Amino acid sequence: MTVASIGTRDRLPAWSLYGAVLSAAGLPIYIYAPKYYADTFGVSLTAIGALLIFLRLFDVVQDPVLGWVAERLGRARGIAVALGAALLAASMVGLFAVAPPVAPIVWFGLTITGLFSAFSFLTINFYAQGIGKAGRIAGGHVRLAAWRESGALLGVCVAAVTPTVLVGLVAAPYAVFAVGFAIVTFVAALAMAPEWQGRVETETPTPIRTIIADPLARRLLILALVNATPLAVSSTLFLFFVDIRLDAQGWEGPLLVLFFLAAAVSAPMWSALAQRFGTKRVLLAAMVLAVASFGVTLTLGAGDQATFAVICILSGATIGADLTLLPAMFARRMAKVSPSGGQSFGLWSLVNKFTLAFAAVILPALELAGISADAEVLPASALTMLTVLYALVPSLLKLVAIGLLVATTLED
Repeated sequence: MTVASIGTRDRLPAWSLYGAVLSAAGLPIYIYAPKYYADTFGVSLTAIGALLIFLRLFDVVQDPVLGWVAERLGRARGIAVALGAALLAASMVGLFAVAPPVAPIVWFGLTITGLFSAFSFLTINFYAQGIGKAGRIAGGHVRLAAWRESGALLGVCVAAVTPTVLVGLVAAPYAVFAVGFAIVTFVAALAMAPEWQGRVETETPTPIRTIIADPLARRLLILALVNATPLAVSSTLFLFFVDIRLDAQGWEGPLLVLFFLAAAVSAPMWSALAQRFGTKRVLLAAMVLAVASFGVTLTLGAGDQATFAVICILSGATIGADLTLLPAMFARRMAKVSPSGGQSFGLWSLVNKFTLAFAAVILPALELAGISADAEVLPASALTMLTVLYALVPSLLKLVAIGLLVATTLED
């Protein structure tokens, strides 16, 4: 029996597709939405950054509440996640395919709030459901994570490149992308529907203070925050870096594909290596490779897109390790500390979205440095600032994450 047939028997492809939809609604929106609203509607990067920071503060309250709700849905979970998927699709269409009926910054705030609220709710339920799923399949958390995160990374690949590919093919590329996303969301919700039925966990909900009080859970949450922030920063600045620093207009799509495709292809490899050599050792190796990649990026300038393409492959591969192994570590611990999963992955969602809050802070810094949609000539200091924010800041954060992981004793 092949690996594919075993995965089909366990309905793991449905988990991959659902993970793809959720990932497509997450990171790619931070890649495209700020630049799209700045270029199309003239919205200030400072205003966008301030709004995104406010939304992350809102998440401090919202995500733990969503986790609390998720633990108490019982057999209504299937209906709740169906409604969440509908909100996710509608918000994406509103964000990119509907002309703002009010001030663009207000419409941006309304639609992206709906998008990320639905994203949080679905992600919390998806990962919480995975705790029970991992206990019923061979390979446990690492195998489930390999299928789930491989699908998620492929979803990021498609979502990251589709708008740029559509630019030369259709008049409204972002609108076409949004409608296509809504259709795929509907298909993924149907494929995943049986997984919510008859699979409701019966464990008593775990208070959030119990999770935070666990030393290993607390350390993993801090590690996730520090380790994921470099990706949030570099993703937010990716289009700016390629377009302005490398002066490589038209390369955005291919380079994004290389980056996220390397992440997706590498995910099963990291999973296999972790099962053989240990999760901590393999993740440390990937993190060191990430620092080396960011270091080379510091030396790049106009016309260096070929070298940057190699860096995209290497650094993308390290993201495959981050997004596969860290959730598996946390889920393994939560199987002991919080089997019901809702509150724990409410915290996990909150931590990961806080990395995007840090990324939002750098948008005003770009504008202060002189980078804006209507700027014709940029000063050298602006280019230097862009390189520092894109490469040096993530490198330093990654070094801190390495130190945290070295100091953490994991259960293998």
